[in-house]
Amino acid sequence: MTGALNGAQQWARHWQYRSLPGLDLLRARYVGHSFPTHSHDGYVFGAVTLGVEEVGLPEGVIRAGPGTVVMLNPEVPHTARAGVAEGWAYATLYPTAGLIAEIAAETTTVRGTAGFGRTIADDARGSHLIAEVHRAAEEDNPLAADSLLRVAVAHLLRRHGGSAPGRPVRSAGAERAVRAREVLEAQMADPPTLAALAAELGTSSFALLRAFKEAYGMPPHRWLTDARVRSARRLLDAGVRPAEAALRVGFADQPHLNRHFTRIVGVPPGAYQRERVLALG
Repeated sequence: MTGALNGAQQWARHWQYRSLPGLDLLRARYVGHSFPTHSHDGYVFGAVTLGVEEVGLPEGVIRAGPGTVVMLNPEVPHTARAGVAEGWAYATLYPTAGLIAEIAAETTTVRGTAGFGRTIADDARGSHLIAEVHRAAEEDNPLAADSLLRVAVAHLLRRHGGSAPGRPVRSAGAERAVRAREVLEAQMADPPTLAALAAELGTSSFALLRAFKEAYGMPPHRWLTDARVRSARRLLDAGVRPAEAALRVGFADQPHLNRHFTRIVGVPPGAYQRERVLALG
């Protein structure tokens, strides 16, 4: 099941297959849609099947076309948009950190948390395997879907993975950024102003802005929007209606949730939730 997004040229399906716990799937074609700066709490493996996707990263912009695989570690801030006039189509896997750790332990010698040092790679086999996971899930073939998922992740880990780099020693600014994030998470529905937050942390507004952006790749207000959408996803997964979820996470109303959710997740919250209901059926 796919849904149009602001025109017949664009469509997307963001869903879970009941036989693949720990995994979200997105298959879509976007033309005018662009993803603002956001991050994921799990990994991202994307295979472009048509056109070109431009992915904006802290270190610059990459262009992904057919035969390439985009690999993102958890919490990497990024944007995405069309790199050519006809847009792009892709199949993407969003495995949890726990699923990647399980497969890495079985198939690699990686010590600690697995990570990917390269964001993009020419890897026709990896791209094909990602598309095949989608095909098997859409055909409701659980044995094939699970097998292909594990083969695909093991392939990507062996070819492009390794141990994630250790965390650098935190500066005073980085510590304040972490504390600011904790305050925003705790007060998501009614957050403080930047000035009030900086005063609570014993710093200036501009110093906090710099430290937060350095730590998380985006300013606090944009990070809060991303965090609200993540929280709304969890509520929608639990069966909470979109209008109620919007208010719980701090959006003014459901239209505000719809706008930000669609921009960041790639599908409207109603369509997202319907796929969850179908996956459980």
